[in-house]
Amino acid sequence: MSKITVAGAGAFGSALAVALDMAGREVTLVGRNVDAFRSSRDNPRLKGVPIPESITLATNLNVTRDDILLLAVPMQALSGYLEQTRPTPKAAVACSKGVDLASGRGPTAIIDDLLDAPSAILTGPSFAADIARGLPTALVIATRSDTGADLQETLSTDTLRLYLSDDPIGAELGGALKNVIAIACGICIGAGLGESARAALMTRGMAEMLRMAVAMGAKPETLAGLAGFGDLALTCTSAQSRNFSFGLSLGGKGPAPTATTEGRHTARAIVKLAETKGVDMPIAKMVAGMVEGDLTLQQALSLLLSRPLTKEWPYAYRTDLHR
Repeated sequence: MSKITVAGAGAFGSALAVALDMAGREVTLVGRNVDAFRSSRDNPRLKGVPIPESITLATNLNVTRDDILLLAVPMQALSGYLEQTRPTPKAAVACSKGVDLASGRGPTAIIDDLLDAPSAILTGPSFAADIARGLPTALVIATRSDTGADLQETLSTDTLRLYLSDDPIGAELGGALKNVIAIACGICIGAGLGESARAALMTRGMAEMLRMAVAMGAKPETLAGLAGFGDLALTCTSAQSRNFSFGLSLGGKGPAPTATTEGRHTARAIVKLAETKGVDMPIAKMVAGMVEGDLTLQQALSLLLSRPLTKEWPYAYRTDLHR
């Protein structure tokens, strides 16, 4: 079975390494910070879950054509990381969620452009702590290459169940866009607007996700699965979500998280991309405006609540409407 190299020793990358090691895989965890916990095996990014001695720790990326590379580096750093390291794995699997702010591309497009290896995206409703502790978790592995079945089998464990998809665009957009909606839901709860308002934001946010995904060539059914609806439900309802917690701070409740919050960048990137595609995304615009400091909370609410009344779900799948 292929050796697995996880690039990025943050919470999610470390959690994947732990879960795969527990399943008997040969795992190397690569990160600039690994020397800090090489002796203690206590990664502060993944508190309470020691990194097993059986996991090899490395500061430099070194993979071969027999290795599967899991890229758990932040989305905004992915392009630069690959340009610098130029790995040559058997397959490269993106484990980050977002849209590159500079280019408007998703992670699989960046991999395809920079590496001579099949690309895939691993995404879905999951918190790093749950994966690392062996709690049941279901994710999607999406790829257009013929390596999909092999990746699904190699990366699945007794508690980490992977479903195979041939729609990487839909899978990565679901994972990226739900972070934006999670920020909006955090703003809603932080501002004391109530659970009913959050439910409305989640539902209308799902409509925005569908419109954008279809405009980008994704399958709408992908967004109805784990990569879309499943991830949306988890991220919009738990303070464990960095994006939700960041939204809480924007809404006036608590400090902003210090860890990477991809939805901040995704909101700005997706609004620009939506304009080029002619897709209306009012919630994403509201989030981007607040993130950039162009809108106050009251201005954002006023813009959303003053929109014209319209019909609901049948229109969520169309990109030629602007409400």
